[in-house]
Amino acid sequence: MNAVAPFVILIGLIVLGLPISFCLGGAGLIGIWLMTGSWNGVMNILGTTPFTSVAEYVLTTIPMFIFMAHLSAYGGLAQKLYDATSNWLSHIRGGLAIASVFAVMIFGAMSGASTAAASVMSKICIPNMRRFGYSDTLSAGVVGVGATTDILIPPSVGMVIYSVMTGTSLGKLLIAGIVPGIIVCLFLILCIFVWVTVRPSDAPQAAGVPWAQRWRSLLTVLPTVLLIIMVLVFLYAGIATPTEVGAIGAFFAAVIGIFLGRLTWAGIVDAMKETINTSAMIFLIFIGANIFGNFIMLSRFPQVLMTIIAELNLGPWAVLSGVLIAYFVISMFMDEVPLLIITLQLTFPIIAGLGFDPIWFGVICMLMVSMGLVFPPVGIDAFIVSASANIDLTKVYKGTTIMMTAIVLTLVLVMVFPSLILWLPSHMH
Repeated sequence: MNAVAPFVILIGLIVLGLPISFCLGGAGLIGIWLMTGSWNGVMNILGTTPFTSVAEYVLTTIPMFIFMAHLSAYGGLAQKLYDATSNWLSHIRGGLAIASVFAVMIFGAMSGASTAAASVMSKICIPNMRRFGYSDTLSAGVVGVGATTDILIPPSVGMVIYSVMTGTSLGKLLIAGIVPGIIVCLFLILCIFVWVTVRPSDAPQAAGVPWAQRWRSLLTVLPTVLLIIMVLVFLYAGIATPTEVGAIGAFFAAVIGIFLGRLTWAGIVDAMKETINTSAMIFLIFIGANIFGNFIMLSRFPQVLMTIIAELNLGPWAVLSGVLIAYFVISMFMDEVPLLIITLQLTFPIIAGLGFDPIWFGVICMLMVSMGLVFPPVGIDAFIVSASANIDLTKVYKGTTIMMTAIVLTLVLVMVFPSLILWLPSHMH
């Protein structure tokens, strides 16, 4: 009973709407007191855990990636990306939707946070698609699902969280998500072609843009594309650590924004403020999760869970399927950062014990989380798209559910062919 009560308290506090960090910390402290019967043990953990939880060099990657994202947003890079892709693809039926996929994917990769990508790109892509007669259902589906690809393509805050919680190589994790992220993008384009073939009225034919305008728009995004290529090359070749890559990326994102004349001093200050707020929230969640982790260690809950699973005589793939379904369900109600921090303490020992590759599982885990972010009845990104673009939530759910086929197909493909995930990391320097 003492081991179960903190889990009940945790769920109750989350339902009440308290910040996740306080839910985890409060439930963990109560659990430690119940397990030890001593307030001295509680105070000792409370005195050391806040420092040890965040005194990890790899965690400096998070504020760097987030700062790069905010500088990119304030520097107008998102708008430039969409303008360039739409200029090149608008003449194709469904071309504006395909342009949105590329723009959202690239901005999502730069932002590292699906909620930021969903919010920013909804305000840029959807109004333009509406102007050319695209249906809200198609537009919302493309932007909502496209925003979730950020969790795969570096820099990815989700991958940083997974690395810290599991001790897996961050560089290899970031590189491992590239191929699956590209596959999701290709499947999204295929879904759009099928959609506009079946329902051509959802994507009227748009007029083409003069070639001169196409080339001019391409020049405006060339620095951004070069920045992304530089980040990937530095990671893959081992030229710089993920933290150094994040710092370099943030610096050049600021330079590009200033060069384009869109990033002001006020924008830089606002980007700093938002980076501090977001980073502080994530670090507080880490502190709360580590306090709760101390309770889990004392309760021996993972060992008990492993014993129960062993006694059920389930095969490794049956257990993996159960874990992935759990991730899908929970991700409908919770953003990826707190979800990963809370769950990996329980799920990773089970998966590692079954012999699955931790890098492969990391990418599979991200794919499951990305589906939950846009799937009804909740789906946080779906709510953001609905609110940002003023689209009825049922239309958003319909669009994201259809477009989510791309993630499902990618999931099946990488589970059947693990080398799609593992090949690039295996060749890193």
